[in-house]
Amino acid sequence: MPRRPAGPPPDPSLLSLRPLPSREDLRRFIRAAPGKVGKSEISRHFGLTTEQRPALRELLKALKQDGSAMPAGRHGLAAPGRLPEMAVVEVFGTDPDGDPLARPLGWKAAQGEMPLIWMRPERSGQPALAPGERVLARLKPAGRGKYDGTTVKRVAGPAPARILGIFEEGRIKPTDRRHKAEWQVPAGEEAGAQPGEIVLAEPLPGQALGLRPARIVERLGRLGEPRSVSLLCIHAHGIPEAFHADALAEAAAARGVTPEGREDLRAIPLVTIDGEDARDFDDAVWAEAEGAGWRILVAIADVAHYVRPGSALDRDAWLRGNSVYFPDRVVPMLPEALSNGWCSLRPGEDRGCLFVEFRIDAAGGKTGHRFGRGIMRSAARLTYEQVQATQDAGDDDPTRTIAPLFGAYRALLAARDRRGTLDLDLPERRVVLDAAGSVLAVEPRARLESHRLIEEFMVTANVCAAEELERLGQPCMYRVHDRPSDEKLEGLRAFLAGFDIALPAGDAIQPRNFAHVLELVRGAEHERLVNETILRGQSQAAYAPENIGHFGLALPRYAHFTSPIRRYADLLVHRALIRGLRLGDGPLAEPEADRFPDTGEHITGTERRAAAAERDSVDRYLAAYMAHRIGDVFEARISGVTRFGLFVTVDGNGASGIVPLGTLPDDRWLQDLPRRALAGQRTGLRFALGQAVEVRLAEATPHTGGMVFHVMQGSPASPPGPRPSVRTAKPAASRKRR
Repeated sequence: MPRRPAGPPPDPSLLSLRPLPSREDLRRFIRAAPGKVGKSEISRHFGLTTEQRPALRELLKALKQDGSAMPAGRHGLAAPGRLPEMAVVEVFGTDPDGDPLARPLGWKAAQGEMPLIWMRPERSGQPALAPGERVLARLKPAGRGKYDGTTVKRVAGPAPARILGIFEEGRIKPTDRRHKAEWQVPAGEEAGAQPGEIVLAEPLPGQALGLRPARIVERLGRLGEPRSVSLLCIHAHGIPEAFHADALAEAAAARGVTPEGREDLRAIPLVTIDGEDARDFDDAVWAEAEGAGWRILVAIADVAHYVRPGSALDRDAWLRGNSVYFPDRVVPMLPEALSNGWCSLRPGEDRGCLFVEFRIDAAGGKTGHRFGRGIMRSAARLTYEQVQATQDAGDDDPTRTIAPLFGAYRALLAARDRRGTLDLDLPERRVVLDAAGSVLAVEPRARLESHRLIEEFMVTANVCAAEELERLGQPCMYRVHDRPSDEKLEGLRAFLAGFDIALPAGDAIQPRNFAHVLELVRGAEHERLVNETILRGQSQAAYAPENIGHFGLALPRYAHFTSPIRRYADLLVHRALIRGLRLGDGPLAEPEADRFPDTGEHITGTERRAAAAERDSVDRYLAAYMAHRIGDVFEARISGVTRFGLFVTVDGNGASGIVPLGTLPDDRWLQDLPRRALAGQRTGLRFALGQAVEVRLAEATPHTGGMVFHVMQGSPASPPGPRPSVRTAKPAASRKRR
């Protein structure tokens, strides 16, 4: 008889334990769950016992640490980017149909892209949700990153938001076209405002029915007066306009630099090349042939000499993040005493600078670079048009600089073409104003070879800065640009398939693939549409201390170095170079370096705020220009197709607006999503993305920048009277889908 093994008998309860799930098993379960899950649901699903709870707790902790799961509620977990069934959300605007849009409170960037929530209409008798309100909402997934929301309870909102609008007949009409609801100004709360004035107001305690009340707190001038459009945009986007007194005093006390401790570049005929309407000159260039290659010098205004870390000037510059450019004014990052004075490289005047000298071979490959701190004297202030005319005509070059500049540029351009960068051809709109501030014209801004010359020089200087900071082991505020998301790539593939153009699958996508597409459509009638669609399909560039490369430029490292007058990121790069190369005063301070992640997020936000304000101002100026042409017919193209109508863009000046579904010929209109079209079942009419159409301007609203058009296809030749009712296709589900 065999002997029994020594030791205690095994615990029978342990013999029945199921193995713990793997991390991947847990990830799949959490992703598949419709909402949040807790340890109890996980234990039941995997048949775990209470003895296995400590081990499960450690597994879940690891999932949270690596970002595979996010906390949801007090003890629950959810997949990254997933919202719980109930959450507090904040309304921030409305969609084109007027439905409130909301976002979850407390969302962190590490959780992924911010989800978008469409709120259902409020119950009968309840006032509509307004921007700034917070509610506890029941959420239902409605597609990737999208939710439908139903108000469960209204909760306390944030501090009263300010309202920007036009005061008319005791009401405020918002200037943001996303906010359709007007506000009532009770008697005694007008602050002396007159009809037609632009006003800032703040909400008063609400009422159950009717318009919400508001108190006027500031009068900003009359709509239609010179500079009123840019003033609207400044306040609408919250752009800081006034400098603190201490910052102005520091700027007023600034003086020129001396040659001591600086490399003297005054004998080199550096020139500035800018637009005719440029207000500051912060970069100068020079080149000469050197054997088969080129020696190039790029000198940048030494802003770090004047704006020291922690100073009042620095605090104001950080707050702004960048300058903002409107057709009639600039809101500068630095006071005028610096931006148009000591930091502007005026011809014939000594100025401090940081410079990079780099050498390239005949093919445009960089063979070396060096940075320094110098004193320079610009030989000439040239415009793009002057430089281009001199190059085209072969005229005598008074500075003897233009011909070598173009020689070096063509070598750099060859290197760019080999990289296969993304070079979208989308004309910038230029607003031409008269002396009174009225719009004379809105026209495409010329895109000359001289513009590209400066761009190539600046790109190479920026690459040198990133490489130098890495070599020195210094912090760097990179300019990063990620590849398009998988979702956007799929959308681009579907769009391009309509033109029999294919993109590589998976992670194989490269900038040169998009460059090839742009070459295929060059000169075609859909060239502009393809350029715009590819642009919308790209990720947004950002500032960050962690480098992921620059996809659009096909560069492994890139930083902004060339415009410290108007971009705070460039000032940080200058300070880091000064510290790393021991170039003297104004180096990067250690506390400032520690804040690089937060500063990167902040200046990315201020840059996007500025871009939105600049686009907004052009739209409003364009609406003011077009308001005198109500009833005129224009050639246009369909630039958007939605379930509620079309968006069209006028050829020539780029005016864009909506064609409401109700203005289309009487029919049952169905949205063809794969082909991005609206199709009429009875008339056979079809309106597709990119299609050329004739449109009649019906409305133009300068204070919002909005325009409404009617398409002429299928419409009577004479101006239409009252239109018949339009029968539209009902959505398959009771709730509208986005």
